[in-house]
Order: sequence, then C-alpha cells, then structure tokens
Amino acid sequence: MIQSPLNYTGGKFKLLPQILPLFPKEIDRFFDFFCGGCNVGINVDCREKIFIDRDEHLIYLYQTFQNLEKEAVFDWIYDIIAEYGLSLVSHNGYEFYSCNSGVGLGDYNRKAFNRLREDFNNCTVVDYRYYVMMYVIIVYAFNNQIRFNSAGEFNLPVGKRDFNSRMHAKLDAFIDRIHTSNCKFICSDFRQIDVNIFNENDFVYADPPYLITCAAYNENDGWTEHDECDLLKFLDSIHASGIRFALSNVLSSKGKRNNILTDWLNSNANRYTVIHLKHSYANSNYHKTDKSSESDEVLIVNYDF
Repeated sequence: MIQSPLNYTGGKFKLLPQILPLFPKEIDRFFDFFCGGCNVGINVDCREKIFIDRDEHLIYLYQTFQNLEKEAVFDWIYDIIAEYGLSLVSHNGYEFYSCNSGVGLGDYNRKAFNRLREDFNNCTVVDYRYYVMMYVIIVYAFNNQIRFNSAGEFNLPVGKRDFNSRMHAKLDAFIDRIHTSNCKFICSDFRQIDVNIFNENDFVYADPPYLITCAAYNENDGWTEHDECDLLKFLDSIHASGIRFALSNVLSSKGKRNNILTDWLNSNANRYTVIHLKHSYANSNYHKTDKSSESDEVLIVNYDF
C-alpha cells in the first residue's frame, strides 16, 4: 500500500486493512472528501480518484506533485535543502551535524528553518517552486504538520527530523501513483458539491474533522456542530440519490460523546450500518496509550457488504 508523504493529522493508513475490505468491490469514481493525506483514496482500485479538500495549500501541493516530473520535484527539494543549509542525515549521518537521533536535529536546523519559513511567508510568486518550498518546510517543521495562522503565514516551529530516506521513499511512491492513476485534486467545501454529479457506480468516502477531538484542523472553530450537521444532511441527500457512501468518525473519545452523530444514527437505524474499528493507538494523533483516552472509531455505510 502507498503511504502519504504528509504526516496529516487523523491519517487512516494504519486503519486501511480494516477499512478497504469494507468498501464496494466495483467502483467507477471514488470521491475522497476531506482527503487530507490521501491515504485512503490513493489505495482504492477504481477508474478515477477525485480528492476534495477545502485547504487550498494542500490541494495545490498535490497538483504540484502531479504536474511536475518526479525528478524535478526531487531536484528542487534537494536544492532548497542545500540553499538554506538544512541537515540531510541520509547523506551525511548525524555525527556530521554534531547531533544524534534521540535529541534530533532541531537545534542545528532552527536558524536555517526560520529563514526558510520567513522567505516562504514573504514570497510573492506562488508557483510550483513555492509549493515544493512549502513541502520542505512541512518536512522540517514540528511533527511534520501543516499549520497556517489567520494571516496566512506558516507558523509551526522547527522539528526534530529532516528529509530522511523514509520520507524520500514515501514521496517517490506517492508521485508514481498519482502519475499512473486517473486522479483529480479539487479545492472545495463539500457544501459546494452538487449531488447530481454522482452516478450509481460512484462511491463517496468522507473523513471529516472529528468534532469531539482536539487537533489542529478543528482549532478556532475549524469544524463546528453546524458543519457536522451540514455534512450529515449532505450524506442523507447522497443516500436519497442512491449513491453509496462511507463515513469515518468517532462516537466517543476521552469521555466525550458525539451526540449529533449518535442522534443521526438512531434516526437512521434502518438505513445505515455502523462498523466499530479496532483502534490502533499508534495511528492516533488524538490520545496516548491511556485506556481512559480510548476512542470508539467507526465506519458508517449505507450499503450491504
């Protein structure tokens, strides 16, 4: 299976062995709403994959990977690393930078990273190189996460790691897959999508921000109860049109319960099926290994399997 080149919060890669066998066997077009790291859609066997997310930085980054030759992407990555004097342990080893894997590379990279981040935030030309620069920043940022402030500036601090061989391999395989598959990347809110575009052979997968968990994507009202209700209405309209869908979500987490989701399921008990997933703590960005933090993560479907 192909793993996303981004360490995207809520990524489903470790849950794929549970999720993918539950999907329909015959899919024409796969619509991946809230595509995030694209871990799910990139691994689905279908004629066309349509990745949808309202984060324009994310979508334009994927379009950059799709439209450039793979060698050009890697040439730019390594040129930017060299230009700013960032570490590259895969080439030089930790001793070259007077660092070790336990402590990490943050102290060595901090000044160079801050300069790269400042140049990126001040950049007035938004082109393919701009998005490759953004990818390098993500790689060298704290936990390889993506976060922009209200002014549109990337504002995460430097992280411990660099562009290591594992990250190189993940990006290499991901670019190969989107170059050899029929993929589209669309920047849109789900509410802007007309349900009439779907046909009976399509499949819609939605992995929205989880309302009752804490993550960067739902900070500062990034995902609200209003959004949750709108999405469930959207899925109801898909079902009414005879289109198959699956929804990833959590019913409970850290002692909280998603009452909106629970009430919706109770009112649709004869329509939708709930599959409780075996949660992998290693996959989770929401909680530690404390059992009191365990989530009831589910896949909700409207078809027989």
